[in-house]
Amino acid sequence: MAEADPTDPAKAFPDEHIPRPQVRDLPEPPARQWRLIGPGIVAAGVGLASGEFILFPYITSQVGLTFVWAALLGLLTQYFLNMEIERYTLATGETAVTGFSRLWKHWGLVFAVLAYFANLWPAWATSSATLFTYVFGGDVAVVSVVILVVVALILTLAPAVYTALERAQMVKVAAILLLIVIGSLFVLGARTWSALPTIVSEPRFPAAELGFAVLMGALAFAGAGGGQNLVQSNWIRDKGFGMGRYVPKIVSPLTGETEARGQAGFIFPATEENLGRWRVWWRFANKEQALTFVAITFLSIVFMSLLAHATVFGSGEVSNDVSFLRVEGEAMMAAAGGWFGYFFWLVGAFSLFAAALGIVDYTSRLAADVLKTTYFPKASESAIYAALVWGLVLIGIVVIIAGLGQPLLLATISACTGGVMMFIYSGLLIAINRKMLPAPIRVRGYRLVALVWSILLFGVLAVLTVLQQLDKVFG
Repeated sequence: MAEADPTDPAKAFPDEHIPRPQVRDLPEPPARQWRLIGPGIVAAGVGLASGEFILFPYITSQVGLTFVWAALLGLLTQYFLNMEIERYTLATGETAVTGFSRLWKHWGLVFAVLAYFANLWPAWATSSATLFTYVFGGDVAVVSVVILVVVALILTLAPAVYTALERAQMVKVAAILLLIVIGSLFVLGARTWSALPTIVSEPRFPAAELGFAVLMGALAFAGAGGGQNLVQSNWIRDKGFGMGRYVPKIVSPLTGETEARGQAGFIFPATEENLGRWRVWWRFANKEQALTFVAITFLSIVFMSLLAHATVFGSGEVSNDVSFLRVEGEAMMAAAGGWFGYFFWLVGAFSLFAAALGIVDYTSRLAADVLKTTYFPKASESAIYAALVWGLVLIGIVVIIAGLGQPLLLATISACTGGVMMFIYSGLLIAINRKMLPAPIRVRGYRLVALVWSILLFGVLAVLTVLQQLDKVFG
């Protein structure tokens, strides 16, 4: 691989599989930066799913608040991981996956397939439907099918897909913040508030009670995980961050105005003017991610854990699945009145629906980018995306209508994908952000150390999960 040439920065990009980027000045950062806030909220909204509503509260119900510290460690790890994904896209307008595919043509296909394995079974729709039936009654299968169809319609009829996704996640975050305020007033009692300092004063890793693999998974995937982190590239590009401003957005093939996108992105020469703009973009991107994704997710995990502590801690056996939310909601009814339990389930149903919307989006968006960039450069990315959305939804509908259980092989692969993906792309991010980008903006120092930590963390998680799944199959 060629070293970056300050006179022609495009020479540092391998062009065996994808053409070299065009050299172009970095766009001027906007004067009103607040208008670009959004991708971090989307990341938080999509990531606030079963882990935040079920797993951390379940852990709290068993051992108290002594493991909540792990959520912050996991979120900080993902913060640095997300920022290196964003670094490449800010500088090039390409997704990080495209950068990986410059190193080996099929890296993108590997990650797209792994993302599909993780999300192929429609548990992300049935969880929302189950909570809906707690409030309104009805058949979970029918409600799940309706949710799937609504998700597909939103993602393929919205003129600008990212805008629709962002608005849905902002409503979700607002609903969760409202739940936090009301729950603090009506549910959280003196016992729970007095236990809050134990998050810091009594940190534990309760492997004896809950198992090492479960706790490592909760730590590593707090907030997001797997393919979702990679799509941070796509979301900031559609929002217009950095060189992403030069790249067309994904739109509805029916209601939006499609615009052709080339295979390659752009790179800017390392002039003083461009580096000055880069520093502004980089500072804003870091603040946006920290104050939205990290802050919103950690606040939500802490509060959901506090609710669990106030309602089901020490009350007996509960399950680490969606039925946990029924038990928790019924306990809230006893503590604050029937209305709050229904309100909790309603917010949970919408939150998991918004997460389903994001899961279908990022799975399809990741695959569409790979197919367009690496294999079908003349095809419309928006059309590929729409086809993938409906394909994933139709598979989910067939599974639900047929009443199929998840095959053991698919369940095993699905459980292993997140850690394996993050282990691999943590290392690949070092390769693309150290070798391809202009020298002044390469990853270095403590951020490089954070990527090495990420490799170690997700490597251990991947090995643990694979061993656990092999034990289930052959034990």
